[in-house]
Order: sequence, then C-alpha cells, then structure tokens
Amino acid sequence: MVYTYSQLRVGDSNEFEKTITAADVLLFSAVSGDCNPMHVSDEFAAKSKFGARIAHGALTSSLISTALTNAFPTSIYISQYSEFKAPVYLGDTIKAVVTCKEKLEKGRVKMQTNCYNQRGELVLEGEAITRLAREEAADGI
Repeated sequence: MVYTYSQLRVGDSNEFEKTITAADVLLFSAVSGDCNPMHVSDEFAAKSKFGARIAHGALTSSLISTALTNAFPTSIYISQYSEFKAPVYLGDTIKAVVTCKEKLEKGRVKMQTNCYNQRGELVLEGEAITRLAREEAADGI
C-alpha cells in the first residue's frame, strides 16, 4: 500500500528484501569511495575476525530508504540512526523493515528501521524520521 500522512497509522509497516552480491559491494565501493579491504579483498577479509568479505554498513542501511520509498513514494528522509548488530556477508539476503512508531507534527513520522538476514538475525537496528505527503498527488502518488 502507498500511504500519505493522513492514511498512516502507528504500527503500519513495509519491507524490502535484497540479496547482497559481490557486484553490489564493488559498485557501492566505487560510488562511495569506501574501498576498505574488508569489503573488497577476499584475502584480507579471510584473515579478519569475520573470515570473509562483508558488505558496507551504509550499503545495508541504504535498503531502508527503499523500504520507505516503496510505501511512501513522496517521502523526504530527514534523519537516520543506525546501530550495526551483526555483519552482512556476500550472499546474505537482507530484509529491511520500516514500522511507524509515532506520527509527529508537520507530516513527519518516526519509524523503527530494522534489517534482518535470511536466518532472521537482526543485523541493523535503527530509527528514522521522514516527512510524508499530506495528501495524494494528482497522478495518484
């Protein structure tokens, strides 16, 4: 469902799921400039406490934006707090879940923002503030 501020109720949620690939990590490294060897070097990462390459935390948290804009296509992202709870490995399928915690003034909404891997483990926990459209646009969005 696509929501406007007036339609949204506390507890309403949306989710987005994506499998993280090596290509995703390399493209994110190129776009962000973050070429930490934990993300781009199999040899380096194999010797780390993680034992293999991991995805950027910012790549994982970017999935939250997709979950938000799929349900709230005219939303404006105002803030995001994220706490990384577990590593995301290449091949993990991550589900970003956004849930309305509180409706604030001026069309703003406080959202719980969590990401889980394919085993249901919490890998990211956070909170976002977004501003939603107060009414539907003429084209239905």
